[in-house]
Amino acid sequence: MIKTPFTLDQFLDVFKQYNEAVFPAQILFYLVALAAMYLAIKPTATSDRWIIVILAFLWLWMGIKYHPVFFSPINKAAFLFGSAFVIQGALLLVMGVFQQKLSFRFQPNSYGWTGMALILFALLVYPLLGSALGHSYPSSPTFGLPCPTTIFTFGMLLQSSKKCPISLLIIPFLWSIIGFTAAFHFGILEDTGLLIAGLITLPMVILKNRSLNNQDRINS
Repeated sequence: MIKTPFTLDQFLDVFKQYNEAVFPAQILFYLVALAAMYLAIKPTATSDRWIIVILAFLWLWMGIKYHPVFFSPINKAAFLFGSAFVIQGALLLVMGVFQQKLSFRFQPNSYGWTGMALILFALLVYPLLGSALGHSYPSSPTFGLPCPTTIFTFGMLLQSSKKCPISLLIIPFLWSIIGFTAAFHFGILEDTGLLIAGLITLPMVILKNRSLNNQDRINS
C-alpha cells in the first residue's frame, strides 16, 4: 500500500488554498492555453515562440509558485518537484526559443488528433470528470496545476512538426507516473488520464521522430 506524508483532506486543502489565493489567474491560464492551441492550428511567423513561452511559463509557474509555496507544507518533496518543473521550463525555453528545435503545426493525422484530444481532455474533460467524481472547485486541481497542465503539454508536443527532443518528455513522463500514483491512491480518478497521456505520448513521439528521420534520408 502506498504511503504518503499527507492525508486526502490535506491534499484537497492545498488545492483550495492555491485556487483561492491565485484567483483569477486560472482564467488567464485557460486563455493562454487556448491561444497556444489556436496558434498550432493557425500558425503565424511568431507562433512557435509564443507557444513555447506559454508552455515554459506554465512549468515555471508550477515550479516556483505551486510546489514550494503551496505543496511543500504537507510534502517536503515538493522542493524537489519544483526544481524539476523549473528545469522543464528552462529546457522548453532553450530548445524551443534559442535552439528552435520545435515548430508547432497541427496536422490532421494520428499525432495531431491525439494531441488535440489530450489538450481538450486537460482543458475540458478533466475538470468536468473531476466534478462528477466529487472533486469540485476550489478543492480540485485546476488548469495551471501539475496534472492537467502536464496532459496539456503532452498534447502540444504532439503538434510539433519537427523532431521533438526526447529530453523534453523525461520530466513530464516521470510526473505522469508520480502524479498519477499519489492522486490515484486518494481516489482522484481523473488523473488516470495523466498516466494514459504519458504512456501514449512517449512512444508516439519516438515513432514520429523516426518517421521524420526517414523522410530526411529520402529527401537527402
